[in-house]
Amino acid sequence: MGLCGSMRCWRWQHGSAGALMAGVGVLLLGLSLAQTVPPQTQCPAPANPQSLPQPVYQNTTEGDSSGFLSAFVQSFLNTVQPNPFPKELILRLVKESNQVLSNQDIINETLWYQVGFLVCAAIGILYIVLMPIVGFIVACCRCCGNCGGKMYQKQTSAIHCRRRTLYWSAFITTVIIFAGNVCMFKSNEALKATVDQTSEAVGRTFDDINSFLAAVPEEVNHVVNESYKTIEEVTRNLDTIGPQLGKEIQEAFRETIEPALNSVRLLNEDTENTSDQLNQLNSSLTQLQMSVDQLQANVTAVKNQINQTLSNANCIGCNKLLPELQKLDTLDRVVTIPNVYELQSAADEVIKTNLTAKIKEVEDYFNSIPQRVTNETDDVVLNSKQLLDDIKEQISKISDDLPLSTLNNISETLEGLHRDIQKFGPEFERGERIRWAVSVAVCCVVLLVVVCNLLGLVLGPLGLTPREDPTKRSQTADCGGTFLMMGAGFSFLFSWLFMILVLVLFLLGGNVYTLVCRPWNNGQLLKFLDTPGLIPGLDIGPSLGLKSNISISTIYKACEKNQPLWITLHLNEVVDLDDVLNVSKYTDQIQQFFDNSNIALSTITLLSPDVTNQLSSFSNKSKDLDSTDITQQMNNISSINLNTTADKLDQLADAQTNADTKKELQKQARDLRQIQADIETTIIPQTEKLNSSMHSLQSIVGKINGTVGEVLSNVGAAQDFLNTNTTQIVKTKSKMFMDCQLGFFVVYTDWANVTITQHLGRCGPVAGAVNSIEEFLCLDLVESLNAFWFSLGWCMIFFIPSIILSMKLAKYYRKMKQSDVYEGDLRMSSIPRAQIKVN
Repeated sequence: MGLCGSMRCWRWQHGSAGALMAGVGVLLLGLSLAQTVPPQTQCPAPANPQSLPQPVYQNTTEGDSSGFLSAFVQSFLNTVQPNPFPKELILRLVKESNQVLSNQDIINETLWYQVGFLVCAAIGILYIVLMPIVGFIVACCRCCGNCGGKMYQKQTSAIHCRRRTLYWSAFITTVIIFAGNVCMFKSNEALKATVDQTSEAVGRTFDDINSFLAAVPEEVNHVVNESYKTIEEVTRNLDTIGPQLGKEIQEAFRETIEPALNSVRLLNEDTENTSDQLNQLNSSLTQLQMSVDQLQANVTAVKNQINQTLSNANCIGCNKLLPELQKLDTLDRVVTIPNVYELQSAADEVIKTNLTAKIKEVEDYFNSIPQRVTNETDDVVLNSKQLLDDIKEQISKISDDLPLSTLNNISETLEGLHRDIQKFGPEFERGERIRWAVSVAVCCVVLLVVVCNLLGLVLGPLGLTPREDPTKRSQTADCGGTFLMMGAGFSFLFSWLFMILVLVLFLLGGNVYTLVCRPWNNGQLLKFLDTPGLIPGLDIGPSLGLKSNISISTIYKACEKNQPLWITLHLNEVVDLDDVLNVSKYTDQIQQFFDNSNIALSTITLLSPDVTNQLSSFSNKSKDLDSTDITQQMNNISSINLNTTADKLDQLADAQTNADTKKELQKQARDLRQIQADIETTIIPQTEKLNSSMHSLQSIVGKINGTVGEVLSNVGAAQDFLNTNTTQIVKTKSKMFMDCQLGFFVVYTDWANVTITQHLGRCGPVAGAVNSIEEFLCLDLVESLNAFWFSLGWCMIFFIPSIILSMKLAKYYRKMKQSDVYEGDLRMSSIPRAQIKVN
């Protein structure tokens, strides 16, 4: 085969290799398109359910607000009533309420329990009875001129000491009464402030309890609604199972096929470079062949002319040049490249496999995986959605099983009670205004006594001259004595009335403290209320459907710790939470549906055995490409030197005698030099360019063997992986997808269990409301009331020494009607005794 034929074979081989590389590139593109979606995490973490909404409660408990006299009053009442809470006695009174007056034992036991109050009441009654009687007797005696009415004062040496003693005693007593009076004013204002806040405090308490009762159903609905969100999320995932699960399967395939794709990409790149070098080699060979053909024709023509000249008989010594002429025969060769035909044939066979269609098949295969998954799981998704509806219905039973209706009834009852309390608000306010006015009047009367005593204690000493005759005392001193007598008179007039008020408030406030506040504070009252049958209809356990009853004290203690309703009300006896939140019986069925599903993905052949053989043959043929011969030919062409032959022709021409022969030899020498010049200017550059193209081609072709080997190895590994693991991958990814969906339910059920048992309906606000009632009733209302009667009683007790001291001290300041005689250094009165007038 000639050089031109060889070049045509190279061009055909180049076209076949290009087609092969283009087909491989399309295959890579198809597989790449199947992986354009970013890989999804195998199981995204489910969103945490939102925490329970917390209602806003008002601060009903403001801490300890005990009155300023609480310690004194409580100490006094504890002394008066040291007996413990009479639980058994009250129970008997409740059970035998119709026969209390006829049951002497109950009456005796009651009187014995109240013996402290009875003693104090007896003292008060004695005060109430005796004080007006004594006052009446004193008034009568004064009208008769006795008991302080006789205006005569005996003068002795100790009179000034007695006066001072009486003065300071009266002053101290007045200060004590004034202190009690200040406590009366303060306790009255504290009681008024407490009563004024009653409406607001009661409203806050009812609002907090109603907020709590309203929040519990909302919290239950929140737990149920969170289950709906979980079910909706799983439903959305099932509706998009094709894209999600299909892309997971594609991701599993991509991890193995990617190395094969990378090696094919590298082979495609090398093939493109080879194609470029083949084009350059083809062009260089064509140009060189044309130049060599022209060179060969010129050399042959000059050689024939030299043969004719040397054969001429006139040529002298021409026979010596015949061996030199034989060297021109070395140009008579054809430039060829070995094994080109075999390499071209292998490339043609690869092109005939039509890799474009195969790439389209692979592309369709990978792109159809999501749709195939969707088609194959239609029944599974439908059945799973039906089970999800069953789960939704089961969880919704939580709101039906919990005793929410009871809470609604309690809320309605409390609202009705609040409305009833508000109806009496105006009457209560009017009564409070009257009470406050009466209390202020009482305080002012006590203050009047204090003022009279203080005026007497101030004016008396100011107007008194100790050495002055008692009959000549000043009007100021006399006025001071009169004020002291007025204070005693007011004390006699009002003290017994005020003692009635003290007695009534003492019996009321003292018993409320000892029978309500004190046992409430130490917990005995709540235990008493737990007595079965004490409050008709108050059976908390049966009303909630519980197997056991629950005591009020137990509920209160749990609420003090802010425990949830699940623990406080023992709701585990009503609701089997483990059964309600046990969705495994449904999820197991869903899992079984997926296990029985058959997502059929037919195994695809990436490269058929024929294509693999053609690639192997192509690789082997590329190894056989040898450029040694052509390199030698290029070197031979480069080593041609026709100037040597031309020089010898010139030397031979110089030896010729025949002018024609000489001219012919000289002309032939010039022709050889011209041919040599053409070789150096045309052939030599072309050979160098051909050599460069050949070396570049060899360097690229040298990589093809390794690249093809890597392609065949990676594709073989990928094909084995697809053949052996496709089914397992589908099942594994399906199980992972299903486990991910079921994991949503696991997270929800764990959250719901913890929320219901540990956070739902924390009843701290209920205990807070009870504590606020105790604080308002006992620490504010009862303490202020007790402080008022204690202060008033304090003043009434000290009215007695105040009366005595005031009446005795008044004679030291009032103007006497008769004077006493002095014995010794004391002067006698100049008024005859017969002339003494009695006031």
